[in-house]
Amino acid sequence: MRLTHQQVEAYNRDGFLILKDLFSTTEVAAMRAELGRIQKIDTDHLVRENGSHMAKTIYRVHEADGPTASPVFHAASRCPRMLEPAQDLLSDQQLYIHHTKCNLKAAIDGSVWAWHQDYGTWKRDGMPEALPTTALIMLDEPTEMNGCLYFIPGSHKEGSLEPEFNDATGYKFYVTPKEKLLEIMSRSPEPVPIVGKPGTVVFFDCNILHASGHNLSQHNRWAIYVVYNPVKNRCRDVPNPRPDYVRSVNTKPLIAGSENILGSISLGQET
Repeated sequence: MRLTHQQVEAYNRDGFLILKDLFSTTEVAAMRAELGRIQKIDTDHLVRENGSHMAKTIYRVHEADGPTASPVFHAASRCPRMLEPAQDLLSDQQLYIHHTKCNLKAAIDGSVWAWHQDYGTWKRDGMPEALPTTALIMLDEPTEMNGCLYFIPGSHKEGSLEPEFNDATGYKFYVTPKEKLLEIMSRSPEPVPIVGKPGTVVFFDCNILHASGHNLSQHNRWAIYVVYNPVKNRCRDVPNPRPDYVRSVNTKPLIAGSENILGSISLGQET
């Protein structure tokens, strides 16, 4: 699935692009079933809610091996309707997946993600440039009530901002300093809520400022993140690197697979 010139222009202008109905209800149901299966696995590739058996984050579902390997996500991350838009947006055919992350915003308890740029963390992984695009797959309908993602349109053009480490919420990661954030907000368009039906995919730049609120609703909300990075921009060696499940060392160029992501898949094949 190739993008139009207008779609690429919109992405370059705004820092994100929404593609509706990229996955069918049947495919979304299969992905949700896979998350249910993987949640039962005892592995460090999962982060569980405190005092719960519920996983709030599942990593590395895109590979053909490992404890969280999933034939459905392996196929989905390589199908043309995902891989080709990523290639078009990055103007590069040689891509690999830096990581995949399945995030749960649990009903009532799902907490805030503060304003940040993703590259603030990936730079520390040894990634030379802020090139990746992330594909967000909606498995549940995100709303303002259940803590949807917000983007500041055009904020990726600010470049890579120096972050600060924050552990004030349930998540410990690098965020944009408040003073700098307020200054950018004062001269930027209003943040926009990223909402859509299950099966919608949103591609966004690794430097766009984004955040999400608390899930105040009675329903859990799952979202999948697939990070595509040019092979030429693969992470360099750094002291004490993060584990492979968040910083992939498999940088072989992806080969487009079938659009039938629910077909018979051999996880032993090298792709």
